[in-house]
Amino acid sequence: MVLLERTPLVVPEAAAAAAAASSPLRRPSPRVLREVPPPPLDPILPYLRSINKAMDELRTGPKFEAAALDRLKICVTECIDKYGDDYQYSTDPRLLKIWILYADAIGDFDKAYKQLEEKRMFLEHALLYDAYALFLFSKGKVLEAGKVYEVGISRKAEPFDHLKKMHTIFLKHLEKIVEEADADAQPKPSKIQKKEPILLDPWSESTMNNLLENINVDLKKFAGYHKSNKVYHGKVPLTSPQNVLRNKVIELGGRKYQLKGSPGTGAFAKVYKASVDGNTEDLVALKIQKPPFPWEFYMYRQLDTRVSDIERPSFGYTHEVHVYADVSVLVCDYLPYGTLLDVINSHLVLERHMDEVLCIYYTIEMLRMLETLHSVGIIHGDFKPDNMLVCYPSGEITDETFKGETRSERNQGLCLVDWGRGIDLNLFPSGAEFYGDCRTSGFSCVEMQEQRAWTFQADTYGLCVIAHMMLHGTQMSIQKTPRPDGSYMYWNVELWKNLFSTLLNATSNGSDAAVLRSLRMSFQEYLCSNRQLVGKLNQQLAKQKTSLCLS
Repeated sequence: MVLLERTPLVVPEAAAAAAAASSPLRRPSPRVLREVPPPPLDPILPYLRSINKAMDELRTGPKFEAAALDRLKICVTECIDKYGDDYQYSTDPRLLKIWILYADAIGDFDKAYKQLEEKRMFLEHALLYDAYALFLFSKGKVLEAGKVYEVGISRKAEPFDHLKKMHTIFLKHLEKIVEEADADAQPKPSKIQKKEPILLDPWSESTMNNLLENINVDLKKFAGYHKSNKVYHGKVPLTSPQNVLRNKVIELGGRKYQLKGSPGTGAFAKVYKASVDGNTEDLVALKIQKPPFPWEFYMYRQLDTRVSDIERPSFGYTHEVHVYADVSVLVCDYLPYGTLLDVINSHLVLERHMDEVLCIYYTIEMLRMLETLHSVGIIHGDFKPDNMLVCYPSGEITDETFKGETRSERNQGLCLVDWGRGIDLNLFPSGAEFYGDCRTSGFSCVEMQEQRAWTFQADTYGLCVIAHMMLHGTQMSIQKTPRPDGSYMYWNVELWKNLFSTLLNATSNGSDAAVLRSLRMSFQEYLCSNRQLVGKLNQQLAKQKTSLCLS
C-alpha cells in the first residue's frame, strides 16, 4: 500500500478525558493498556488503536503482513462507514488520516477524494492534496498529481508553506524524470514522443452531450440546481421576444423577478437585469437560454471549488439555475458599470485611445485571471472584452497593490463572465489537446485559424486581441515572420513586444501559468517603478467611472 509508511497512526497515553481533546496522531506515545476503557466522547479511538496495532504488525515483516493488511482494510472501512462524515470529526486531522488510509486500502483515491469534496470536508488541509498527489504519482498519473497540488495551492490549504514546498519537490522530481527519459531515449524517440496526442472538439454537440451526461449526477448535488421535466409554466413565456418580456414579472423557485432591461443578448441566450421580489435595490442578472443548457452553472460551481477566495470575485457568481424542458434560467450577480468593450468604445467615440496606464492596469488583471484559471485546469474559451464586467476598488490604488504575488483586494478591475464555452480539463484525458473554432470573429487563435491543436491559446490569444484593442482601438492582425530555423513566429510588432511575442507563440502542451505570472509581474514592476503612474491610474479610473455612469 502506497501511503502506509507515510501516514502514521498512534494512540495517546493520556486518560479518557484528555484523549477526547487532543489528536493522538500528532505525537508518538506508547499504546494504552487494553483494560483502559475508551473514552465515551471519542468513538473513533478504538479504531485508532486497532489501526495502530495492524500497522505495527505490518512493520514486523512478511509473516503477519497478509492478515494485518486485511484487518487494517476492515478497520478503516468500518470507521469511515460509521464516522466518515460525522460533524464531531469534520475538522479532526485524525479522521483525515483514516480517510487517506481508507483511500489506499480500497485502491481508489479518486473515489475517496470525490466524497470529501461532496461533503466539503478537509479541503483546507494540505495533507489531503499531498497524499492524493502521492497516490496518483505512484500510479504513473503525473499530470493529474500536479493538478492536485495546484488545486490545494489555489485553496491556500494549511500548512500552506509546506504544501508549496512539497509541490516544488514534486516539480523538481518530475524534471529529473523527464531529463532521464530524454537521455535514455537517444537516439530513439521516447515513449512520450511516440504517443499520439488526444484531439477533441470541446464544443461539438456530441462532446457537450457526453460531458453533460457525465456530470449529471454531480449537477444534482450542487446548491442552487433546480430541474423540472416540464416546460416553464409561468404567465409570461420565457421564450417570448425581448420587447414582450421587458418589465414583466416572472416567477422562479418562489421568487418574483421583474425584468428591467436587456444588458446583452447572444445567439442562444438573452440576459436581463431584474429586481428581486419588488426590491429595486436587489438586482440580479437573469440569463435565459433555449434550449436549456446547465453547463454554465456547472462551470460556476467548479470556480467556487477551485479558485481561492481572494481571486474568486474576478469570475462572477451564480446563485441558482432553473432548468426546464424548454429553457434554462441562470440567476447571477449584477454589476452596474458595463463591460471592458464599453470602456474601449467610449474612447473611440471621442476619437482617442485609452491611456497606456489604463491598458497596463487591465492587462495585469487579465493576466492574473488566466494565470488563476489555467493553474486549476480551466479554460474560459470566450475571452473577449464584452464578457468582462468592469469593477472599481473601494479605495484608491497604491503601489503596494502591484508589489505582491497575490491580490490585496477582493473586487478590483474586471470580472469575467459568460462561462457557456468554459472547458474543464479535468473531464478530459490527460494530455488532451483540442481542435475546432470558437467562431468568434477576430478572436480565433492562430492554431484555430491554421487547424492545429490548441489548449490555453484559446484564452491567451483573446488577451492579446483585447490588449491591441485597448492600445490601438482596432482588432489585431498578425503577420507570419520566418525564423532562422525555418519555423515561423507570430507577433504584433507595434507595441508590448514581449507580451505579444510570448503569448502568440506559446505551445499547446503544458500549463502556461508560470509564463502568465512572469508577464504579469513585469507589468506590475513597471507600475511600481513610478508613483506618478499609480496616481495617474487613479485619476483615469475615477474619470472613466464618472463618464460611464453618466452615459
